[in-house]
Amino acid sequence: METATIKDIAKALNLSTSTVSRALRGSYEINPETKRIVLECAEKLNYRPNPIALSLKENRSRAIGVVVPEIDNPFFSQAINGIEAIAYNRGYHVVIFQSHESYDREVVNIQHLASRRVDGVLISLSGQTTHVEHLKELHTKGMPIVFFDRFSDEINTHKVVADNYQGAFEGTEHLINSGKKHIAHLAASPTLSITRERISGYKAALEKHGIPYNEDFVKYCNFSIEDMEMVIDELLSQPILPEAIFTVSDRLAMACLKILKKRNIRIPEDMALMGFSNLKVAELLSPSFTSVIQPALEMGQRAAELLLDLVEKKSKSPAYQTVTLPTELVIRDSTKTASE
Repeated sequence: METATIKDIAKALNLSTSTVSRALRGSYEINPETKRIVLECAEKLNYRPNPIALSLKENRSRAIGVVVPEIDNPFFSQAINGIEAIAYNRGYHVVIFQSHESYDREVVNIQHLASRRVDGVLISLSGQTTHVEHLKELHTKGMPIVFFDRFSDEINTHKVVADNYQGAFEGTEHLINSGKKHIAHLAASPTLSITRERISGYKAALEKHGIPYNEDFVKYCNFSIEDMEMVIDELLSQPILPEAIFTVSDRLAMACLKILKKRNIRIPEDMALMGFSNLKVAELLSPSFTSVIQPALEMGQRAAELLLDLVEKKSKSPAYQTVTLPTELVIRDSTKTASE
């Protein structure tokens, strides 16, 4: 089916092309009734905006770039759903890249997005990223950049994050209130903002309840099974065995569950296990997982809104903000005691 043009709509309604164009853009200069008539006619005639013409006219690509560590991570896939929903409703396409937790790939991704002349970039840093010169250079040249989940303080821009400190504090305190004193924490890369915040919350909960911090109970690991098995074996070789493991993500918790079952350690009878993120399958596992929920969808939505406001320059001198979204502790079988 051939698509109509603005001229076709103008001719059908006996309006000027400029009036039709402003009505389609939602301009305040056009009264609501005229907007309604124009939109109805546009739908009837199968009018669709020409993205190439729009980009030439507005000097914008009408596309934004998204860089995440891994698309198959359910947290990031939910965040991308939120980003795409906002972008689509505001007339933008989304170009998605994954760094696979590699700094080098992250740099290449950013360079490729710049060469494609996207209007802005949303990024969650890789586990290997220790400096952000590749982003600083782009930001200095005027490219709008917004961080979500994992961020750097070296760039003054919007950041959208979960309340990692409070989530880790509440999760650790729940384990303590369940009678656990020897609590291990499996963390991600020590360079990541989420790692530092969650370890701070974990330490604060221990301190509140008078439990000494044991650095041998904090392990930094990647997401490979081989690395996880090594970390778990290190914990199990400690003079004092952990009574609970609090992981930086549900994916790590699932790997822990698999490995601990191999070692004939029962969850939660022998050891409690908790995750962070709340996979959709968490309640379907055996045992079902206790987890700290991050609002991934909302995080993506808020990050996209802030980025597109920068792109469209709704504020000439934006007051950059850090949006911190609340987490929620959901208690399930993996941390329950015999009395519960």
